[in-house]
Amino acid sequence: MVRFAGRVNRVNPSAVREIFKLMADPDIISFGGGSPAVESFEPAVIREITDELLTLRPDAMLQYGTTEGWIPVREAYIEHIARPKGLEFSLDDVVVTTGSTQGISLSIDAFVNEGDTVLVESPTFLATLMMFNKVGARVVPVETDEDGMRTDDLKAKLESTGARFIYTIPTFQNPTGRTLSLSRRREVARLAAAYDAVVAEDDPYCDLRYSGEPLPSIKNFDEVGNVILLNSFSKTISPGLRVGTVAASPEIIKKLVVAKQCSDTHTAILPQAICAEYLSRGLLPSHLTQVAPMYKERLDTMLACIEKELPEGTDYTRPEGGLFIWLTLPGEPDMNELLRVATQEYKVAFVPGAPFFVDPSEGRNAFRLNFSGETPERIEEGMRRLGKAFGDCVR
Repeated sequence: MVRFAGRVNRVNPSAVREIFKLMADPDIISFGGGSPAVESFEPAVIREITDELLTLRPDAMLQYGTTEGWIPVREAYIEHIARPKGLEFSLDDVVVTTGSTQGISLSIDAFVNEGDTVLVESPTFLATLMMFNKVGARVVPVETDEDGMRTDDLKAKLESTGARFIYTIPTFQNPTGRTLSLSRRREVARLAAAYDAVVAEDDPYCDLRYSGEPLPSIKNFDEVGNVILLNSFSKTISPGLRVGTVAASPEIIKKLVVAKQCSDTHTAILPQAICAEYLSRGLLPSHLTQVAPMYKERLDTMLACIEKELPEGTDYTRPEGGLFIWLTLPGEPDMNELLRVATQEYKVAFVPGAPFFVDPSEGRNAFRLNFSGETPERIEEGMRRLGKAFGDCVR
């Protein structure tokens, strides 16, 4: 019998990826993924850019590249993403990754040893919890409220655990949709400096804002170089391209490059070049302006349906952007049984909340809904189905 490595045995399959398998069923209305709307894709634009790249620079597009990333996409990120947000980086401050998930993984490789204590928001992105579990880290949750991670509890946990690594999704957080307040962003940077801790600031949703005012990143307040800023083009251009970026001090970037050389050598050149051209042509701002009303309509539709269709006493977040709403049901429902009933009998999917917590029992009555992937009409129908499924099981 084969013997697997302990680090793999420590990790359970992703609840979200398992639900993705259900999406092959056309009758399923899925609120379970985290995908951008297919209507937001621009295949004609991507095709035009791709054809031009393969016509003018075929050898470069089909060849190996440097681990640090295609220089034009790093330059485009600096000019069109970072600088408008008040961030100044050089090429030595940026590495291109295969999606921002790889950026998280490389950061963990560089800073977290087996047995090390790391701090995360509670709840947090389940894939990151899986990565921490794989390397054998001790994961300690930090309490959150409507303004995101509570910095008083962060300070207490830094003092009590000696943790030197903090993971946060400050804007339209996954899974809750909450946004870390401006004052807390400053405080996170200050605490990281005071306690010599690294902050992995995972910010893939920051440009998907439908109301309210944009906030500076935690990196904007980083005075000592402790903050690693992770971004992605998956939610804004295309998840299929699998292109993300990490911006940090040159000292940190050098270590991430070494870690990446042990992973995939380099991110594929053609997707990087597509993103570089997309940004350099100035297409992203107008694209975001076009998709924001569509996403807002879907968000507003789902919020209205929660009030109308779900059991009385259901609590939920009201995000100003992003892709997710976080809900808790009254009582003590069996969320796994609810998911079974919802998917098998009512053909509607969601993600139970337990996998987003260090202690799964804390999420026993919680769940996450994604509003971006379905039309308003299908959201209304799906929420009617969900209300019926919950009505059969929640008393």
